[in-house]
Formats: sequence, C-alpha cells, structure tokens
Amino acid sequence: MRVIKSSLFERFPELIFGFSTKIGLNRKTPFFFNLSFTVGDDETVVKENRSAFFDAIGLMSSKIAYQKQIHSDTITVVERPGPNGESDAMITVQQNIGLAIFVADCTPIFIYDKKNKVVAAVHSGWRGAERQILNITLSKLFDQFNSQPQNLFVYFGPSISQKNYEVGEEVAMLFDHKYIQENSGKLFLDVPRVNADIVFEFGIPNSNVEISPLCTFEENELLHSYRRDGKFSGRSLGVIAMRGK
Repeated sequence: MRVIKSSLFERFPELIFGFSTKIGLNRKTPFFFNLSFTVGDDETVVKENRSAFFDAIGLMSSKIAYQKQIHSDTITVVERPGPNGESDAMITVQQNIGLAIFVADCTPIFIYDKKNKVVAAVHSGWRGAERQILNITLSKLFDQFNSQPQNLFVYFGPSISQKNYEVGEEVAMLFDHKYIQENSGKLFLDVPRVNADIVFEFGIPNSNVEISPLCTFEENELLHSYRRDGKFSGRSLGVIAMRGK
C-alpha cells in the first residue's frame, strides 16, 4: 500500500495523518484502491480498502468522521465519529477521531493548532475557494478556539495543478486575474494557489506550511482524478487525527 505522509506533520508525534493513493491491496481498474462508496465500486471492497488504510495509519474504521462534501462554505465542529452531515470543513478537539476528506482533484487542506490541540480538515475546489471556505475555517479557529496564526501548521494535499484545470469564463471571472492562465484561448485556474494565499494572508508563517507538489491529474499511476477518469475515478482519503493518551 502506498500512503502519502506529511513531513510537516511528522514533527508532531501526537498527530496521525495519511493520504491514500490508487495503490493498495492489488486493486485493479477501473477504481483501483478506492475509499468512496459513491463512485460505483463494490461496497464490500470499499469497506476492505478503508479498513486496510485506517489500520496502516493507526486508526480504527469506527473512529473516522465523515462529511458529505457539497462545495459549500459550511463548517462542522465534530464531536463524534461517523457521518456528520453536509459540509466542506470539519474541526475537532477530540482525540482519536480522524477527520476525513475525499479527494479526486479538489484541494484538501489539513490544519493543526499545536498549542490548543485542535485539528481541521477542509475540502476546497473552485466553488469552495470562491466561497472562502478555508478563510472561514481559519476565522472560526481564531474566534472559537483561539488559534493564533503562529501556532497553526497547514498541509495541502495532492490536487489538480493549474495547467490541467481548464475552466470556463464564467468561473474564471470569479477570481483575481493572477490566478488565471490563458493558453491557446483556454483559461486555467490555480485553485491551490488561491487557497495558499488565504493561508499566508491569514498570517501563518511560510515555515508552517507544506504544499504537496503532486498533481492528481498527472500522477495517473498514483492518484485518482475525476478530470482525467470521469465516472471511473475512485477517491482518495486524507485523514488527520490527534492521538489519545
């Protein structure tokens, strides 16, 4: 099994983090090592995949919190594992609860407040970026949990790169031109950069931020991509949790 880790989060032994890939349990086309029930994969296979992945990162399947991702600006404060309704960001102070983000191109962001012991997980595609889901999450951490920028550590997981993310003019016009690249009459949006700028503008130091260089679209052998594979794309899971005592 291939699990992507964060060198930033590995500084903190109290953190559990892992990001799944297409590689695991020798799964084959079309879905490979898929962790979502919503793409048409066999439910029994997905359950086996999830169990294997969670075991690999040191969590139990029964300790994972999920949200139905709806490309919104809604945040859920999680107090229990299992389904936690519809939202695109989760925050918890609870130990041994993994916050899970499904990924097949959108930008996944994972946050740790080392002082106040809070973790957050954010799903931000172009809709979430336009609705400022990450900025709203950071503001909630500041207002409700007293999270100060210097104490926050942020990992951006693999997502689709700008050169592979063509958008229509109706989407491009929603963003500052600096995030748009024009090529042969086509427009390309840099969603990871939109989100990264939010983090830096919030005041989080560069040294507290890690951005994965992996593009979901280009890493065909490693990562799921909806833009590349369409209805036959599986989903990765990125999970962050705090270890219990």
